[in-house]
Amino acid sequence: MTPLADLLARRIAATGPITLADYMADCLLHPDHGYYATRDPFGAAGDFTTAPEISQMFGEVLGLCIAQAWLDQGTPTPFTLAEIGPGRGTLMADVLRATRRIPGFHAAAQVTLIEASVTLRDRQRVTLGTHPAQWLDTADALPAAPLFLIANEFFDALPIRQFTRDAAGWRECMVGLTDARLTFGLSAPAPLARLQHRLHDNRPGDIVEVCPAAPAINTAIAQRIATHGGAAIIIDYGNWRSKGNTLQALRAHTFTDPLGEPGLADLTAHVDFQALAAAAAFCRATLTDQGTLLHRLGIAHRTETLARALHGAALENHLAAYRRLTGPSEMGTLFKALAFHPGTSQPPPGFD
Repeated sequence: MTPLADLLARRIAATGPITLADYMADCLLHPDHGYYATRDPFGAAGDFTTAPEISQMFGEVLGLCIAQAWLDQGTPTPFTLAEIGPGRGTLMADVLRATRRIPGFHAAAQVTLIEASVTLRDRQRVTLGTHPAQWLDTADALPAAPLFLIANEFFDALPIRQFTRDAAGWRECMVGLTDARLTFGLSAPAPLARLQHRLHDNRPGDIVEVCPAAPAINTAIAQRIATHGGAAIIIDYGNWRSKGNTLQALRAHTFTDPLGEPGLADLTAHVDFQALAAAAAFCRATLTDQGTLLHRLGIAHRTETLARALHGAALENHLAAYRRLTGPSEMGTLFKALAFHPGTSQPPPGFD
């Protein structure tokens, strides 16, 4: 039993079962034993690999997309160039490298990383080197200014509540104890106003997941864009509407029991993009899949350009990275890209 598992077991024994959201929050963010508070989980030596770590091309084409959106909106100066959930800082570093020759872009950009983990902040500082940047704890702290923001695999890591449709309403997934071991269970059925609109497309036994924190975060971002200009690009795995049990745990690049090693494994769930779009209702929103977006932004041409200087295993790895990012059987269709922008401006390139 991990130290966090012991703490959770004693808490549940004293006060009763906890929601899945509370369980995930402790597993991921507990100040002493939480997954993100205690480690750098990215890359081959970690537990999972995100798109920026797969290839520099991901951040390069997204950086040029953001720069073109900035140009299309009249080069507002200054503006906030932000990333929420920036991991090791690899994506932002690639964005900055790809845009360094865009006249005025770097001079106007105030680079801002929204990151709560002290461990990851230290790694991001190393990655960005001497480039000036500021760090914020939450999206609420973003300045009142034009905002151009990227979020890659951020919303999937936010705690979720999970509900099973019942003839008499909804039953919530809870984490309790059986023979001193953490186990899943269901609450008693009850009506739930926030899921009233989902009664028509679910039958008894169907599962719907809700991310309590996501709408407020997205609203904070969208309010700045609607008021001051800018654009946001959110890339994650999920669907337009939540359906089914998508909770998963990952350790050392292998799926594992979500209750097996609290604090030692990454916990995620698919993103409900309809809920994100609804939270940004005062902006225009467009959804596409990752593969389509990257192809529209020219990743195939970039792949060919870089391939000319590569040979042997390096070339094979480069082409494999391109296929992994864009292939329909890999990340290309599982991952979606949601953009929102002011109603008076064009969508960012690739979202037309």
